[in-house]
Amino acid sequence: MTDSSSTDGEFFGWEAAATIVRELREERLKKTETERVPIDRLHGRTLAEPIDAPASIPPHSYATMDGFAFDASEEYPLRVVDDVFPEDAPEDLESGQAVRIATGAPLPDSANAVLKREDATVEDGRLSGPDLEPGTYVYERGSNVAEGERLFEAGERLSPKDALLLGDLGIDEVAVRRPFDVATLATGTELHEGRRRDLDSPMLAGLVRSWGHDVTHEGTVPDEYDRVADEIVALAAEYGVVVTTGGTSVGKKDHVVRALQDLGEVLFHRVALRPGKPIAVARLDEHDAVVFAIPGKPVGAHAVTTLVARPFFTGDASLPTVSATLAVEVGIGAAGFTYAIPVTLDDGGAMPLGHADSPLAVYEATYDSSVLSSSTRATRADGFVLTERDVSAGETVAVVPYRVVEG
Repeated sequence: MTDSSSTDGEFFGWEAAATIVRELREERLKKTETERVPIDRLHGRTLAEPIDAPASIPPHSYATMDGFAFDASEEYPLRVVDDVFPEDAPEDLESGQAVRIATGAPLPDSANAVLKREDATVEDGRLSGPDLEPGTYVYERGSNVAEGERLFEAGERLSPKDALLLGDLGIDEVAVRRPFDVATLATGTELHEGRRRDLDSPMLAGLVRSWGHDVTHEGTVPDEYDRVADEIVALAAEYGVVVTTGGTSVGKKDHVVRALQDLGEVLFHRVALRPGKPIAVARLDEHDAVVFAIPGKPVGAHAVTTLVARPFFTGDASLPTVSATLAVEVGIGAAGFTYAIPVTLDDGGAMPLGHADSPLAVYEATYDSSVLSSSTRATRADGFVLTERDVSAGETVAVVPYRVVEG
């Protein structure tokens, strides 16, 4: 990668920044050891190697309804010769025969359809009913998975539902990458001296844990260049991934980005996102580490971490949305930025939390990302709307629920 840090007056696109971060993840995963975990503990873990189907699934055709199994090309009446249950290994049928079958039971090899019990008529052991197409109420052999089919790729982040398919494949444990070992560090003399509470670190630690990684909070450091640089170096050597908060702007006491520029390669600094724009991401090759420098305002810190840093920890930059109708008009102010507008949802409507008509009155006609970035009550929103233009009352908007980016 090249140095993509922005210069004064320029901002890196947040989506492009997220792409760079995802590439950083791939670099990091290659250096991360593997371990094997049982499939009941795979949630949030990253698969270390691809998985191909060792056999076709299902290995036999199964009935999906209680009824009668037979060859659909045969004509009624058919002679009912046996009962088949899920634990059975049925014998093949002869021409003109059918078997009474339970849901989940394997079909005889020559059977290819199941007649529902309520549609069947049986008199003197002979079955009649409507004509069926082959495959009716049959979970057909190999229809779920073909032997040798690639089902999981290395680098995928697994979830509980994946245990279903893996279990069906007969796989009890999988090889995964060990979680990243992450340190958080808050910068700021006012935090270090206890004159102000550190709000960001517990939130950042919670996000990292929810994304499946180990995190340790390493406390605070005052706004002194040497102290900041030395602490970053120490944590980079010990943990490999460091998340700092505060000190990312360009003020006299904002030392974090300057320290990162001296210690390694700043991949980008400042993205075109409000709130949260002064994020920086750096690679410290000498210490084999990655550093995320998160701005100090809490709501902005959450916004930029979930939108830009999340792909490093999860491999996922997608943002599934729900549609809602915006309750009030919101202007964005300066063009050239993406604005993350927190909203509450109620019966299909979206109220921007921070608008004068909401319970948190921060702005009136124009979205004020600077003030809202510090307004912790904004975290009571249900999600956020991303927009690069004014949005009108009554307009349908796409809301990203917080659960999408936090899990």
